[in-house]
Amino acid sequence: MHSKVFFFIALFFITFFSANAQTYAPAVGQPGTTAIHKDSSVFVNWVTGCNVIRGYQDISNTSLGFANAGDSSMAFGIALSNGVVSLGDGGSAICTFQYPIKNGTGPDFAVFENSFDDTFLELALVEVSSDGVNYVRFASHSITDTVNQTGTFGSTDATKINNLAGKYRAAYGTPFDLEEMVGNPNINLNSITHVKIIDVVGSVNKAYAKRDSYNNMINDPWPTAFSSGGFDLDAIGVINQNTSVGLKENVLEKSISVYPNPASKGQEIIFSSTEKIGSIELYNSLGEKLNTTATNSLNTRELVTGFYFAKINTSKGSVIKKLIIN
Repeated sequence: MHSKVFFFIALFFITFFSANAQTYAPAVGQPGTTAIHKDSSVFVNWVTGCNVIRGYQDISNTSLGFANAGDSSMAFGIALSNGVVSLGDGGSAICTFQYPIKNGTGPDFAVFENSFDDTFLELALVEVSSDGVNYVRFASHSITDTVNQTGTFGSTDATKINNLAGKYRAAYGTPFDLEEMVGNPNINLNSITHVKIIDVVGSVNKAYAKRDSYNNMINDPWPTAFSSGGFDLDAIGVINQNTSVGLKENVLEKSISVYPNPASKGQEIIFSSTEKIGSIELYNSLGEKLNTTATNSLNTRELVTGFYFAKINTSKGSVIKKLIIN
């Protein structure tokens, strides 16, 4: 009896200390870091389009309003070239590119934040999509403290986080490898058209906390109740791109027009195409399908103001168009 008890106690301590001993790549300049400098020759392209949905400056005090530093255009181009856009608590940015990102050798893209040092790390979850509607999240892991809150200007150890954007200081990108998603039926790894960045609300209050893929709360500096609160997106650098897929999709996209767009609530939106339209699927900003129609028009009477995505399916493929309802 005593030997069994001893065995289980020993097993518990081995498991506990093994889990807590796990570490990931360290900060910039240290052996084993995975940080990639913005001027590295591995980068072949950068963001060309971005849509931002702001989060609150402080999700626990919404009277302060939303983060508002920068604008979506500041995610364009090479890192450190034109400022940053702040997402706020739980805010997000969806970025697009000249050509789709593909699964190549090693990491396929890197996300840049503007941290001023190696320990003040504002983090974000990263998702990818092949159609701008269905997104798949990179498996992330945080072994940060889940009891004691990291303060507004507190520190985070880079070795305790994995697959979270913002792991490295300004000018150094956090890499992401699509190889990790091989076998996932919801994306085409040869044609990643959209990358979504979602701010981590770094609170260890369960009411606000964001969690990693193991359901651990992710602890980072919080609250950051400023106009520049939350993750500050600087840039996304593309390492592996699919120019042949991009050219084909650009031709198809140019063959489809939408009018009016923006549209006023109640107006009918007309889709015109040189290719026969089989169906049009309408999605809200959360990626939830609202309806499908076999016609080439869409009535907006039942829609609230905001933005939507229309997936136009033709015999030559599908195209996603963003719709704005005023």
